[in-house]
Amino acid sequence: MTDAHTMQEVQVVTGSNPGQDMYKWACDLFPVCRSLTGDGVRTTLDYLGNVMGGLGLHEIPSGAACFDWNVPDEWNIRSAFVMDENGNKVIDFARNNLHVVGYSEPVDVTLSLDELQQHLHSLEEQPDAIPYVTSYYRRTWGFCLSHNERMALRPGNYRVVIDSTLAPGFMTYGDVVIPGRSEKTVLLTSYVCHPSMANNELSGPVLLAALARLLRSRENRLTYRLILVPETIGTIYYLSRHLEELKRTVIAGFVLSCVGDDRDYSYLPSRRGNTLADRVLRHVLDAYHPGYSRYTFLDRASDERQYNSPGVDLPVIPFARSLYRRYPEYHTSLDDLSVISPEGLQHSFETMLRCIDIMEGNQTYKCNCLCEPQLGKRGLYPTTSVKNGYGDAVRITIDSLAYCDGQTDVLGIAEAIGIPADRCIPIMERLAQGGVLSCVTD
Repeated sequence: MTDAHTMQEVQVVTGSNPGQDMYKWACDLFPVCRSLTGDGVRTTLDYLGNVMGGLGLHEIPSGAACFDWNVPDEWNIRSAFVMDENGNKVIDFARNNLHVVGYSEPVDVTLSLDELQQHLHSLEEQPDAIPYVTSYYRRTWGFCLSHNERMALRPGNYRVVIDSTLAPGFMTYGDVVIPGRSEKTVLLTSYVCHPSMANNELSGPVLLAALARLLRSRENRLTYRLILVPETIGTIYYLSRHLEELKRTVIAGFVLSCVGDDRDYSYLPSRRGNTLADRVLRHVLDAYHPGYSRYTFLDRASDERQYNSPGVDLPVIPFARSLYRRYPEYHTSLDDLSVISPEGLQHSFETMLRCIDIMEGNQTYKCNCLCEPQLGKRGLYPTTSVKNGYGDAVRITIDSLAYCDGQTDVLGIAEAIGIPADRCIPIMERLAQGGVLSCVTD
């Protein structure tokens, strides 16, 4: 599939450039304060469910056991501030929801500056950035601010208010299955648990929503399971309830995160490094984005940790441009809407769609003839010999046939003959339609 073909297909479905749609969705969701649980997660999932055409929502009670973990209490926050002796709000949650440490318990106290400093977080090396800080499993409270703002605080007494609730409730997640002709499943997942950060938080969910909208609009050979969860605990819970089914059906999976910027792509392998997800993403990046950054499994930091855990061993890897922790705005207020762009989101959409389309066409074929088949009588080969050969398509056809042994899939053939798999797939399909090849996979 060419880039022009890809764009034509998605524009017919969406009526616009998906990158522009995704950027609008990110802008709409950016102000929402999300965490592992709470109303911000529900608001986000409701919104994404509407744009993607439906999403099953699940409420899991606090305390629910999932492997070695338990679902935490639900946290919601209405307001928070630090006020100086003159009545000025020197820190205000209403200005930026990163100002409050995630899962801060309620508090209303007056403290000296020295006492307050014990609850403040800033980054000396990034003095203009508000850091993102959480404390999910130990009850505490705190505020985050830029280091320059912190240094400007004057000695005196400060009133500290956090109007929040931290009590038994629910953790919410969403999922949807888009069935194909085969139960072989591609897993696409992202997380909805961070406050106002654009690339690290919102780019993954809006990409997943755009892909869902396209996948719903067409017939697919493969089945697609799409999941939006709170990071780590949401995935652990999902695995604890669906592991056997996932192990039986999932052939490849991708954690979508940090996909909205215009920087290089990243490749981080699975624990084994040889899954279909590894192969197809490496293949697409090698063919179309050869300047990408390569990492090792030891650099993992998101939900691929859970999917690759011993005993789970699902074929899931990250799909990212600038990998988490590796770009300067990561986990700070600098990761705003200027870090992502419609063009960056569109490019990621097309790259992941290319991976999907290759997996859709990644069949294994066996030649129906002993020795080289006579293609000319089937209209699959020029009947007049010329000095300099017959062009690239004929060469690809002959080279592809040499590997059609009933054991090598199309992706392996494309790698063996040195062409992108999306150029090889239509040739193999024509050979199968002409009776030369038989497909030996479902």
